[in-house]
Amino acid sequence: MSPFSARLCRAHANCYENLPIFAALILVAHATNNTHITSSLALWVLAARIGQSTIHLVSTRNRAVRWRFLCFAVQVLIEAWWAARLFVALL
Repeated sequence: MSPFSARLCRAHANCYENLPIFAALILVAHATNNTHITSSLALWVLAARIGQSTIHLVSTRNRAVRWRFLCFAVQVLIEAWWAARLFVALL
């Protein structure tokens, strides 16, 4: 397996790392009629996910790893924000 193929496999596997959390938040938002909470930042989560995967495929240098982490952190922070807002909305 070439180094690129190995990175491609890892990038694919990384796509599943926060998929359950993302899916759960979207489902809760839809089930409770709170899609306004998730819709405003959904494209940012998607852009960060695409950015993370693209960077993973392009390079393994330290700078690229830091940018990948930044993309991952953006996803996690937005999902944490959604979770907090949905929790408050459900109270």
